[in-house]
Amino acid sequence: MRAALARLDRMAKKISTEARKKDTHEKIQLGGLIAKAGLRYEKRALLLGLLIDGASRIKADDAERRRLLEIGEKAFASDAD
Repeated sequence: MRAALARLDRMAKKISTEARKKDTHEKIQLGGLIAKAGLRYEKRALLLGLLIDGASRIKADDAERRRLLEIGEKAFASDAD
């Protein structure tokens, strides 16, 4: 019984560690997007304001969503060159 509980505890810790690593990797990637956009040295409040404003715009306007998506896709494509 004790061995089974210890095994379950190790499994839970492994899952927790993997989830933290995945979360950290995602945050690093998101930070990279800020740098790629040329906003690395802007204040965090400004960045958050831009993101909040952008989120409300793309929810309300499909044309704006498509326009911004195209800009982003072009930026990623230019990296591949």
